Amino acid sequence: MHTEKEYQIMRRAAFYELRILLTTGDKKEYTVEEITELIDKIAMAKDQE
Repeated sequence: MHTEKEYQIMRRAAFYELRILLTTGDKKEYTVEEITELIDKIAMAKDQE
């Protein structure tokens, strides 16, 4: 079982991964659907860890 502190760290890491995905590409604007897809990819990758 994870502590609240560990959950906070995991949430921050996921948001940071999303930030990296959004800022490192050539694309400057994203639709809600595209952002949702990126979040889903991060969540699925976390489930496989």
